[in-house]
Amino acid sequence: MSLTKDIKSLLPHREPFLFVDEIISADEKGAVCEHVFTENEFFFKGHFPEYPVVPGVILCETMAQAGGAALRYLNIVPADGLFFFATLDKVKFRNQVRPGDKARMEITFLRNSPKMIKQSGKLYVGDNLCCEAEWMCLVGSAQ
Repeated sequence: MSLTKDIKSLLPHREPFLFVDEIISADEKGAVCEHVFTENEFFFKGHFPEYPVVPGVILCETMAQAGGAALRYLNIVPADGLFFFATLDKVKFRNQVRPGDKARMEITFLRNSPKMIKQSGKLYVGDNLCCEAEWMCLVGSAQ
């Protein structure tokens, strides 16, 4: 069951750089979101044409987008704020994510304030852990 698939109302990201399809669950402790990496993703043309794999930095971006969308859904951060990576720590890549894979992001909220967000996350395909990380984002504006 999905809480929302209206991710564009929660994030400023747009195709081809929007990596959250739906929020499955969210509360003050964290969230679960999903995204299907289709064969049409822009990066598969070059990473790698013979054996397409989602780049690790995109997996980290996907988890951060999931965390940001959930915070907006819960009205914990301002609707007009933009999130900018400040740190990315404890990153581990465990398994590859390939075209057609449905990624499930399990995000934990570590600290939230109007100017800073600290989260951790794990990205799974099925039961396989593919990526994990901690990150901090600064909350700014487009001004």
